[in-house]
Amino acid sequence: MKIQLVDLSRQHEPLLDEILAAWRDIIHRSGFILGKEVRAFEDHFAEFCEVKNAVGCASGTDALMLALKALGIGPGDEVITVSYTFSATVTAIELTGATPRLVDIRPDSYTIDTRRIESAITARTRAIIPVHLYGQPADMDPILAIAKRKHLFVVEDCAQAHGARYKGRRVGSLGTVGAFSFFPSKNLGSLGDAGACVTNDTDIAERIRRLRVHGRKDKHISVEKGTNSRIDTLQAAALDIKLRYLDEWNSERARAAAWYDARLGEVDGVTTPARLPDRDHVYHLYAVQVDEPKTVAEHLKAAGIGFGFHYPVPVHLMPAFENLGYGLNSLPVTERVSRRILSLPIYPGMSQDEVDTVCEAVIEALR
Repeated sequence: MKIQLVDLSRQHEPLLDEILAAWRDIIHRSGFILGKEVRAFEDHFAEFCEVKNAVGCASGTDALMLALKALGIGPGDEVITVSYTFSATVTAIELTGATPRLVDIRPDSYTIDTRRIESAITARTRAIIPVHLYGQPADMDPILAIAKRKHLFVVEDCAQAHGARYKGRRVGSLGTVGAFSFFPSKNLGSLGDAGACVTNDTDIAERIRRLRVHGRKDKHISVEKGTNSRIDTLQAAALDIKLRYLDEWNSERARAAAWYDARLGEVDGVTTPARLPDRDHVYHLYAVQVDEPKTVAEHLKAAGIGFGFHYPVPVHLMPAFENLGYGLNSLPVTERVSRRILSLPIYPGMSQDEVDTVCEAVIEALR
């Protein structure tokens, strides 16, 4: 039995006729740029996230960058985040001209260790970016309390957590702005690249809306320097169709994760994902810790089973980010986890037989 890390066809095949019909309509009327489907998706996604505003853009990276720029963050400012994330989180900070300040993660959830935040704050700190990693929300109460006390913005990196909840509230609705990626493999994925910002602050939303079209207030006048980061109408139409199924798909991910937990939870040499209280984990990834992830991965490959490494090299140890000045052993929990992590297949529609097959291969590899 061949099992992919992510099987997108199980989402797309049942929806293909509806998506193609929507795309055909857009093509017939040439409504490619900010067509009516964009605002329809934005309105529906804002409702889903339980916020007042959503603004589509070209990617998750741009969503973070636009959010920070809309908050006035730029050269001379600092933004606190983690190194254990996809590099776009840190890149987006640098794209504004600001400086990333990296702190360590919790050893259980792999999200930002809130005890490390205050010591990283300086007179130049303007914002905190908690990353809701693998589908599990970061510990937002202490983050929000620190931000309120220190007069900082909170920009949630929700790229892996569409639909997750923290104490009953959707991620993206807790901070100043939430930034989402709709990369195809995400819990809500486009058929290409796309992203969005969500916020309850209408002034911030309007500035993001302006920044994504070269800072223009109308067709002919730019009132500030912006960029070209519109969400394509074709992608918005597909996302709007898929959004209706997101809660169901997230439930199917959680079901598969529960099957994994039951099989692997007591296996020596495997650390399964922690389920922290007051959080609804949406399992964008099912990432386990093992002593020799590359060895286990080779066994999975031989068995026809997909896998991933998220993330074997933390951002602070990548050559592109040497300028930040973090060396080996500067973030010990991050570095330890990165050496041990292995992502196993998980996606909506995954069967218990498929989960059992993956588990048997993992157990066999550890013998």
